[in-house]
Amino acid sequence: MSRLPNPPVDEEDQGETIVDMNVDGMPWYMKGQKENQFSNRPHQQMSPEELRMYRWAALKAGLTIALIFGVVFALFIAFCDFIWFR
Repeated sequence: MSRLPNPPVDEEDQGETIVDMNVDGMPWYMKGQKENQFSNRPHQQMSPEELRMYRWAALKAGLTIALIFGVVFALFIAFCDFIWFR
């Protein structure tokens, strides 16, 4: 059986651990390892400006969805009133 060549390394990959995969029951499980030992990315807090930006984006997304549901409901009521129940 021939081995496939190693895939090319992504230039953006910096070796950071996003999620700890050291889970009990997996073949690579290492007992006693702490979950944060693998991560070399420091915990960062969002600035107040970034927090405000994310809140505004979430509010706009929610209001857009609510507006779409409201328009669809109003069109359904208009359809029922003017066409279906005539």
